[in-house]
Amino acid sequence: MATTRSNGASSTVVLEEPIPLHTIRPKSELPRISLSASSSKSKKFDSDDNPEDRNETLPSPITASTQVETWNNPKVNLYRFPATLWAFTIMGMNDASYGAIIPYLEKYYSLSYTIVSLVFLSPFVGYTAAALTNNAIHLRFGQRGVAFLGPACHLVAYIIIAIHPPYPVMVVAFILAGFGNGLEDAGWNAWIGAMAHANELLGFLHGFYGLGATIAPLIATTMITRGGLQWYYWYYCMIAFAATELATSLHAFWGATGSAFREANPRTSDEGGSRLKEACLVMPAARTTWLCAIFLLGYVGIEVSLGGWIVVFMIDIRDGAAFASGMVATGFWLGLTVGRVILGFVTPRIGEKLSIAIYLPIAAGMQLLFWLVPQFYVSAVAVALQGFFLGPLFPAAVVAMTKLLPRHLHVSSIGFVAAFGGSGGAILPFAVGALAQAKGVQVLQPIILALLVAIWVVWMCLPRIGKKKD
Repeated sequence: MATTRSNGASSTVVLEEPIPLHTIRPKSELPRISLSASSSKSKKFDSDDNPEDRNETLPSPITASTQVETWNNPKVNLYRFPATLWAFTIMGMNDASYGAIIPYLEKYYSLSYTIVSLVFLSPFVGYTAAALTNNAIHLRFGQRGVAFLGPACHLVAYIIIAIHPPYPVMVVAFILAGFGNGLEDAGWNAWIGAMAHANELLGFLHGFYGLGATIAPLIATTMITRGGLQWYYWYYCMIAFAATELATSLHAFWGATGSAFREANPRTSDEGGSRLKEACLVMPAARTTWLCAIFLLGYVGIEVSLGGWIVVFMIDIRDGAAFASGMVATGFWLGLTVGRVILGFVTPRIGEKLSIAIYLPIAAGMQLLFWLVPQFYVSAVAVALQGFFLGPLFPAAVVAMTKLLPRHLHVSSIGFVAAFGGSGGAILPFAVGALAQAKGVQVLQPIILALLVAIWVVWMCLPRIGKKKD
């Protein structure tokens, strides 16, 4: 209680409050002042660390207050988003071109199924390199680095292929194209997956991938079968497309530097060191990362195996003509495109986990119809419907990761998963080719069915999906 005391002859009155006493803590309990900011310059860091990569134990004001981006806000996204759509169109053309030119590569280079399948296996090296370097590129160079390196790799690869060098050199070019695809797949999926209405936007993004994959076999097959041109003439077109991609992407993301990326994506955990290591080795993030990586490994393997070997299958097993069989591949990619756009609006209304749990059994049913009814037109319709229900799987998996993981892990985890999953488009089609060499191309059907069942089981192992995490 306060007491009053007279101050001599003065009229001043002094109020004295009791002074509270506190227990003095031992030295060992005193808070320590971190000197990491001043000492970090002298420390070596991992390949995807950066001295300016902030490590915060609480969400920073930037993380807490920044509004979620949309496709048209900030205004620069009105140009950046279409640039990513064009980039994914090129990626779709790249992947679908393999299936269209395989029959002609076999004849031109006198190759067996196993050797020609290296066009699928070689991008695995590129995708693996992209998975390991994606986060480092973002931290050091930002999205500008992705916008330059991805299209540049495409351009150089297509110039090499158009020269139609000896087959071993072709394999190296496919590795380079795979690295470009892996970087852009990782970077643009992570960026758009964190936006508002991500399911719908990713549906459009991957829809443009499917659009590219639809028109590439159509144009390439027409040039070869109707125009009487050699297979490599198609890559003259791809050079022009890739040059446009380089110009538009680099101009759109020129201001997206490494410092801008680090500022917008500060660390909000108490983990130190590499963000990629945190995403892949520290629970619970590691569980989500690896389950989604295995899921997309199988999914992309299914997608590229079907799109890549369907022309050979329809010619050899269903006795189709070359042009008609090429159109079946076009139908598959068209179904994939339409499914991504239409089901992209259905998926968020029933939830990502439930929707994929429904789409996969339907796709498996279409695969059984494709396998067990040996009619050309039935097979063509079944594979198109299969593409329709497979379409939304990749976008939905990316959105699920943005909801299960904290924001600062989005690029490292989604980038790793997208690139790792993309490698499935290299490994599994090569395996199909190797088995086709020994048993015939009809092995495509049971392999695809088994993979559909396997990735359904993996998907059901994911935790319950809620709202996006900061």
